[in-house]
Amino acid sequence: MTIAEKISIRRAPFKAGRVGVCKALTLALLLSAPFGIQAKTIEPEAYVPVAPTIDQARANILIARQLQFTHFRDLGISDKLSGDVFDAYLNYLDSQRVYLTGNDIEALSTVRSRLGSALKTGQLQPGFDIYNLVQKRIIERLQFALKTINDGIGKLDFSTNESILLDRSDAEWEPDEKALDELWVKRIKNAVLAQRLDGSDDEAITESLTRRYEGQLKRAYQARSEDAFQAYMNAFTGMWDPHTSYFSPRTSENFNINMSLSLEGIGAVLQADNEYTKVVRLVPGGPASKQGQLQPADRIVSVAQEGEKPVNVIGWRLDEVVDLIRGPRNSVVTLEVVPASATDETLTKTIAINRDEVKLEEQSASKDSIEFERNGKKYTVGVITIPTFYADFRAMQAGDPNYKSTTRDVRKLIAELQQDGVDGLVIDLRNNGGGALHEANDLVGLFIDTGPTVQIRNSSNEVQVLNDEDASIAYDGPLVVLTNRMSASASEIFAGAIQDYGRGLVVGSQTFGKGTVQAVRPLNHGQLKITQSKFYRVSGGSTQHKGVIPDIEIPSRIDKNRIGEDALDHALPWDQIDAVPHTRYFDFSGIIDELRKRHDARFATNPEFSLLQQEIDFLEEQRQRDSVSLNLDERKTEQEQIERTRLTIANARRELRGEAPFESVEALEEWQDLQAADLGTTDEELDFVIREGGNIMADMLEMDSRMASILSPQQFAAQAEAR
Repeated sequence: MTIAEKISIRRAPFKAGRVGVCKALTLALLLSAPFGIQAKTIEPEAYVPVAPTIDQARANILIARQLQFTHFRDLGISDKLSGDVFDAYLNYLDSQRVYLTGNDIEALSTVRSRLGSALKTGQLQPGFDIYNLVQKRIIERLQFALKTINDGIGKLDFSTNESILLDRSDAEWEPDEKALDELWVKRIKNAVLAQRLDGSDDEAITESLTRRYEGQLKRAYQARSEDAFQAYMNAFTGMWDPHTSYFSPRTSENFNINMSLSLEGIGAVLQADNEYTKVVRLVPGGPASKQGQLQPADRIVSVAQEGEKPVNVIGWRLDEVVDLIRGPRNSVVTLEVVPASATDETLTKTIAINRDEVKLEEQSASKDSIEFERNGKKYTVGVITIPTFYADFRAMQAGDPNYKSTTRDVRKLIAELQQDGVDGLVIDLRNNGGGALHEANDLVGLFIDTGPTVQIRNSSNEVQVLNDEDASIAYDGPLVVLTNRMSASASEIFAGAIQDYGRGLVVGSQTFGKGTVQAVRPLNHGQLKITQSKFYRVSGGSTQHKGVIPDIEIPSRIDKNRIGEDALDHALPWDQIDAVPHTRYFDFSGIIDELRKRHDARFATNPEFSLLQQEIDFLEEQRQRDSVSLNLDERKTEQEQIERTRLTIANARRELRGEAPFESVEALEEWQDLQAADLGTTDEELDFVIREGGNIMADMLEMDSRMASILSPQQFAAQAEAR
């Protein structure tokens, strides 16, 4: 008898007598409920437990071997790791601790120390037993939720002083079924309250919640063996690092489609986040990026096709959510998401995105220029924005002399800006998630003579050094590189090299910290994406975990606690290896304090920065809230206060521009929707940070026009005279 069967017998949620009672109760409720707001129910059916296959067992053995012998992290399969896998697996299946009870956990704990040895030898049944039990508990909970809604949401009491935790990931397990019932009544009250305050009536709320829970219930009944195996393997592989993962055959197919860039969709990278699908990043130039409303860390609740009702996707497999979002070009898909900034998962917003193909030319680097004046002297600063590190490999292999790549495009843009007579250059790498490694190497080469650009160390401690062998220089003047938390991988390699060479200043916020390299290896069943090496700067420090720390910091709205490598469980640590010989073109230590002083003085009197800081403080205050009230009056007061703050900040910003204030939050939200639909608009923060990057450049030029130049003083003087 399996663990799941033993525990299920104790609670017997699916006995025929109990089902009959449910049917009778449902009929009585339908007859007595007010017309128009009753919820329909799904006929109870038996859950069919899933079982492992021989192919999965073989794949498990191969995965265990690869992890132990080829992963960058030297980690054996021990009793401690067994317990960690157990915890991670339960966290994946029930992250908010709303399905299992303390009694369930106690019964399951008998296998806690045995998972490791079983995973070594392909014995998958213990993991499948846990999965089957959780699925049964999910079904019980959803049936309870539907019954509560059928009883009538008008019977729920919102006059008490109850509250509910917003994040239960660290909460204690509820001891038994009765306590879990009480928690679920609170969850339903929270969802009802949020929608009532959003203006929905009880009929619409009943329909919405019924559709949500019925959709999840349907998915629970349709659980497959592959779902259990993928969840179990990812709890296992995640012990080594968060970028090592198992792809089922279906997920492998989607991964390969994404890597070939042939996918027509919304241009967003998604990942499973417990029962949600989370947005990891937006593809530059893609439909979602251009539309402007979808943001990293948003969680998708439902997906609707044009003219159809939304489909709730909580609890869905990642590959099926991807399939639902994917569709023909020029069709519209509507996503309901929990915004990254939301304090409550019941507070959602709807985003309509026009599907399209992500075009290479829309990811291309672009240029602009800004003029500044210092003590009567004018300075022109060029700005080059690089959304990603790209290369048209097909055109390159076909011998096209005009193939597009980041380095080739930036070289042309620099030449054009130099013809315009720019005095300094700002490279904008914010939101650049990386791309082709060789392009990062080549791009560094545009700004240095020759030398190393990055080090790569594998699990055998062998270090490979990538070098710029081209002595030609596209730009030899002062440089500022803008970064933020979404600057990752190849962006960090470039920014780190510029900082190490003393070729320029890094300005903005700490980068993502993705300093690892993965390879995808085929298995007999699916694929394994495994971390095999790490990136190190030429100065020896890793870009992993720590990222690149800016020389001058500008705060950002992005929540560092939720976005970034150091926010991920089991991320590989920062470490250091020997530096490689490299030139140091300029030492900023003598003037960095003055540059920071001028920067701080501008920000102290800059109303735009003041508003940005107010918004950051407001968002941080909301993130710090760990619970919300279930009392109608208290909740209404809380919401009104939040809306007043949002409106105050938005109207202060409009006042700066000489625009009329919004009369209400509804007017503000309507304007934001219109702005997002207008692809010609830009974000205020982006323009503000670019201007500050230009101001810092102007400060550098005013203090010393040779700053960060790679020319000798004699060469610089000769060049200046020639101009």
